[in-house]
Amino acid sequence: MGGNASGNQGESHITAEQARLDRADDGSEAWRDWGPYVAERAWGSVREDYSADGDAWASFPHDHARSRAYRWNEDGMAGFSDLDQNWCLALSLWNGVDPILKERMFGLTGPEGNHGEDVKDYWWYLDGTPTHSWNTWRYHYPQSPFPYDDLVETNAARGKLEAEYELVDTGVFDDSRYWVVTVDYAKDGPHDLLMQITVENAGPDAATLHILPTLWFRNTWSWGYDAVAPRIGMEDGRVVARSDRAGTLVLTGEGLAGELTGEDEPTPLFCDNETNIARLYGQPNGPAHPKDGINDHVVDGADTVNPALEGTKAALHYTVTLGAQESRVIRVRLTRAGEGADADTEAETQAPVQDVAGGFDAVVAARRAEADEFYAALEPAGIHPDEARVLRQAIAGLLWSKQFFHFNVKQWLDGDPGSPPPPPERASVRNAQWRHLNAHDVILMPDPWEYPWFAAWDLAFHCVTIAHVDPAFAKSQLVLMLREWYMHPSGQLPAYEWNFSDVNPPTHAWAAVQVFLLDGGTDMTFLARVFHKLLMNFTWWTNNKDHGDNNLYEGGFMGLDNIAPLDRSKLPPEIGVLEQADSTAWMAMYALDLLEIALRLATNDKAYEDVATKFIEHFLRIAASANGSGLWDEEDAYFYDVLHLADGRDVPLKVRSLVGLVPVVASLAYRGPEVPVLTEFQARTVWFLENNPELREALHRRDDEDGHRNFLLALVSPERLERVLAKVFDEHGLLSAHGIRGVSAYHRDHPFSVEVGGETATVDYEPAESTTGLFGGNSNWRGPVWFPLNVLLIEALRDYAAHDVTESRVEFPLGSGELVTLGEAADAVSERLISLFLPGPDGRRPADARYELLSTDPRWKDNIFFYEYFDGDTGAGLGASHQTGWTALVAHLILTRGR
Repeated sequence: MGGNASGNQGESHITAEQARLDRADDGSEAWRDWGPYVAERAWGSVREDYSADGDAWASFPHDHARSRAYRWNEDGMAGFSDLDQNWCLALSLWNGVDPILKERMFGLTGPEGNHGEDVKDYWWYLDGTPTHSWNTWRYHYPQSPFPYDDLVETNAARGKLEAEYELVDTGVFDDSRYWVVTVDYAKDGPHDLLMQITVENAGPDAATLHILPTLWFRNTWSWGYDAVAPRIGMEDGRVVARSDRAGTLVLTGEGLAGELTGEDEPTPLFCDNETNIARLYGQPNGPAHPKDGINDHVVDGADTVNPALEGTKAALHYTVTLGAQESRVIRVRLTRAGEGADADTEAETQAPVQDVAGGFDAVVAARRAEADEFYAALEPAGIHPDEARVLRQAIAGLLWSKQFFHFNVKQWLDGDPGSPPPPPERASVRNAQWRHLNAHDVILMPDPWEYPWFAAWDLAFHCVTIAHVDPAFAKSQLVLMLREWYMHPSGQLPAYEWNFSDVNPPTHAWAAVQVFLLDGGTDMTFLARVFHKLLMNFTWWTNNKDHGDNNLYEGGFMGLDNIAPLDRSKLPPEIGVLEQADSTAWMAMYALDLLEIALRLATNDKAYEDVATKFIEHFLRIAASANGSGLWDEEDAYFYDVLHLADGRDVPLKVRSLVGLVPVVASLAYRGPEVPVLTEFQARTVWFLENNPELREALHRRDDEDGHRNFLLALVSPERLERVLAKVFDEHGLLSAHGIRGVSAYHRDHPFSVEVGGETATVDYEPAESTTGLFGGNSNWRGPVWFPLNVLLIEALRDYAAHDVTESRVEFPLGSGELVTLGEAADAVSERLISLFLPGPDGRRPADARYELLSTDPRWKDNIFFYEYFDGDTGAGLGASHQTGWTALVAHLILTRGR
């Protein structure tokens, strides 16, 4: 129950960014209203899938994206919007040879990729502040034709034993023939947004680039609800956008007012954000200037933009020709009428003339300097510049992953009055039991392209990291998932968009405790809000996932897809029941987290004392069952799932994996002085243990030098822990050079097999991408390093260390002869994880070492990717390349180092 702290200690100076954040928190200034809430991909998502078979990728492919209006949310490159995504501002590009504008990132669908869906573009989120007063985005755009067909065809020809075919493999970056495009956003007020676009020709020859900053309204009028569409038009040399939802917006761009001459002046282009039904469906009488009108005009010279200079989508078309290594800056500004620095405050409807010359540069410089000041105050004293870069970009990626998520499941199932009714088969495909779910919020997403939808257990980890810079937002996110328009009436939390009913580890309570502590440990109202709803969720788990009412849990998927020999979510009942070591341990951890919350609340309100006794008793019963009912293997000194076959036989699934490591994270250390007034709780606990002596093994007590009694509640006893850690800290087992593997390397030479229902199921060690598709097309838990459970293990070891007055020692790594305390072991694992992103002796970051271009080229090497997971042998980054969500936990590790 110790506290957390980060940043330079003793600092009393409030930075400019922190002052803005404080005003946003108290409601005096709406600094969060505008932000990078636009996804990098909206096509291929469940929300846009109106098919009968539920094949979201095929229902809305990339080829439709430029021509088809989205129903629920928008996508774009370097996009900003308001909180309700009434409007969007993003960047489009054209290199003069591509078949389409570059309006969004390209990637393979799940069925197209040999290892599942995979983005095939290179961009980075380099900087950001919590109020989005400063954000930086960077993209590398080939000057040769983008190899769309090559990427699809070559990957289709590769099997699971081959590596993914990436954009750099195609040769389009050879001889540095590409554009470096950087977008800096700076706010001069909550609703005054400056967009600075810097383009550099990295190649050896002169080249031409078309740059189109684009403003459009999200289509809210084609579905039968809004009677009148908003409009965007030209007024006095400015682009003016008028909407009942968003008010009046003014877009100005450098040269638009005539201060530039000739080809430097941008050309305003207009069309409507409506579907091109002629192109997609061969239907007549579609909009005259549909969504792809600007694309067709720029690329093909087609007469598809509105000559009247109006519509619901507008772009400023700049064309620049630059010599080798030359750069050009383009300045654009978006302001809500009446709120800009030069606004005519007497008339809200009179659009102000904005300055995109002299004053623009001063604002950009100021916001950049204030962002530097903000992060300097956050960084631990003496931090190495390489680690400071990792810290800043990890948090920036998390901030850029905040996306507007709109999904009314009832409307999606029933259809809209302005559209054809959905096929009746779709109601049986997915999410029909979640008709109450009605999302219209900005949410921290796992990834803006591969996972542009919330995942409840991912979100818990996101919140812990973001709490270091914006605890109010972190708390609001945790509360959001517990609100009645998300949480099922049964108490279940929605898992993720593809299947809200799936089951993920219950990490919400753990995250709530961490965020509470990072915020100073005083916001009891927040703790109470989450606690009351989590009681419902805990009860749902107990009622639905404890098949035998024996405190052993099933769970199923539990986020660890493909880590077991069986698909744990689809075991037929005629085969048997699988009692899971990880599910049982997650529930033990859940009980401890709720116990900690109850104890903290009870210090101010004794009404919580009774429920605290409930959770300590519940934990002790789960721990006793986990340790005494076959999950623990005494000979192997490890925890395993146990398959109870219908014929009465019990089969332990002896796979040394993260499944058997989760029991270690079910621990809680607290000092007696933190609960001095809870006499009834202490008396009840003593009575309970006296009357149930067989449950005592999970509670450990010691007295410190001050005479205070300290407690450790742990599913794994300290004695068993040392034996488990021998497996964990073995570099030929679970320990890699960069963290704890998903599956032990022991299984490289000793695969585990089991016969179930007449078929043989096998698990071996695969350090990188899985070669089987046991759980969907993207099943990769078999051997790589993942951040979430690594971080939970680190936190648990620190709990054990806090209780251990004798400072017992373990060998780290096994066979080295070096003995370390549990706290030192936690720090050592943490350093291995952090090392994934730091230049090694050869100057390469292990995560990016596969490609020399990414790891050594000056234009690339300091732009850090935060991958979904990492090769268990080499540390190479794998999976989603922008999964800054839970991989941003590296920032949490840096900020809590040595805690």
